[in-house]
Amino acid sequence: MPDHGNLFDLPPPAGGTEIFDPLFANAQVRIERIASNAAASAESFWYDQPGDEWVMLVRGEAVLEFADGRQCVMRAGDWVTIRAHCRHRVASTGPDALWLAVHAAGERGNA
Repeated sequence: MPDHGNLFDLPPPAGGTEIFDPLFANAQVRIERIASNAAASAESFWYDQPGDEWVMLVRGEAVLEFADGRQCVMRAGDWVTIRAHCRHRVASTGPDALWLAVHAAGERGNA
């Protein structure tokens, strides 16, 4: 993992895909950037993470969907805190969405 860089310096992902790039990690936290190009989670897929997550949409637009039926329409600068075990998925992203995600350690002490 490099010790410096530029958040915007990464190749664009292929259409319909995402690139997950870890920027920092230790026992308590993991920070990653996620580049999305018109991507969405599979219809039957839900993230169910053991730790809290804070995510900000740095560029583009996206929609997060929650298992309880809520949707979070996001544009550049918007952020959301997703508590541990809150089932969620990416409903859609624009062609140039860029995220910054901070994952807190979960039950097993893993970020």
